[in-house]
Amino acid sequence: MTRAFVFPGQGSQAVGMGRELAEAFEVARLTFEEVDDALNQRLSRLMAEGPEADLTLTENAQPALMAVSVAVMRVLASEGGVDLSKHAAFVAGHSLGEYSALCAAGAFTLADTARLLKLRGQAMQKAVPVGKGAMAALLGADLEQAQGIAADAAQGEVCSIANDNSVGQVVISGSAEAIDRAIVLAAERGLKRSVRLPVSAPFHCSLMQPAADAMAEALANVTISAPAVPVVANVTASAVSDPNTIRRLLVEQVTGMVRWRECVLYMKEQGVERLVEVGSGKVLAGLTKRIDKDLAAVSVGTPADVESFLKTL
Repeated sequence: MTRAFVFPGQGSQAVGMGRELAEAFEVARLTFEEVDDALNQRLSRLMAEGPEADLTLTENAQPALMAVSVAVMRVLASEGGVDLSKHAAFVAGHSLGEYSALCAAGAFTLADTARLLKLRGQAMQKAVPVGKGAMAALLGADLEQAQGIAADAAQGEVCSIANDNSVGQVVISGSAEAIDRAIVLAAERGLKRSVRLPVSAPFHCSLMQPAADAMAEALANVTISAPAVPVVANVTASAVSDPNTIRRLLVEQVTGMVRWRECVLYMKEQGVERLVEVGSGKVLAGLTKRIDKDLAAVSVGTPADVESFLKTL
């Protein structure tokens, strides 16, 4: 069975994530310690014990989610000999998950990935004053409908598609007033439901340009190796292996749309039959079922998940 390994984004964090892994597998504990050392922060304690409000902060959630994903991959390698070059056709990740994918595939070191994501979280938070930006999920909308609503709600302000997650789940991002107008418009146009998301900044829109500039500077000073398998990039929904292209696309990703639905369909078109979600939560596996019910998906994030998955190899 042809597999792709996929890595979750912000929103999948939860207090306690990774704790069972660290207790069961030394390689997971050492992974968390390596991230702690790279950041000079006890992030592993925050992941294990909370408080939730601190874990949810963008600058903590991003490296924390990556740490759990990479720990799971290292456990799979040590316990079951999982090697991406043999067991996967592609890797991909949702937003910050793209960094997890690149780290898992050997394009970045773990320490560099942790530091990049800490900076990315801080830069995204600083780009727009709190309360000035917002995001909303338009439930029941397809991409074309959502684009029409965003365009009509903008009225000279920023309002654009941030995430095309699945059929019926499109996320918009922009100035707070424009997002509020879009929610009203969505109701008028008969959408099932539209909800403001509990986020602290309007990710993946042009308001994030200061964060994109910060990431361009940071990525210019980091070594990127060719990944063990191609990465399906958020902004192009196609495979990439060239380090310079990866660098450019990661900068574009900060302000660009996450084309997750298209990423999944691209992998299926390339012969992938099963997606393996690696890390905290089950968000991507759930989206996969909505994107294409014929595509199998499994989530691997706990010792029990690891044991179950390794039996399928």
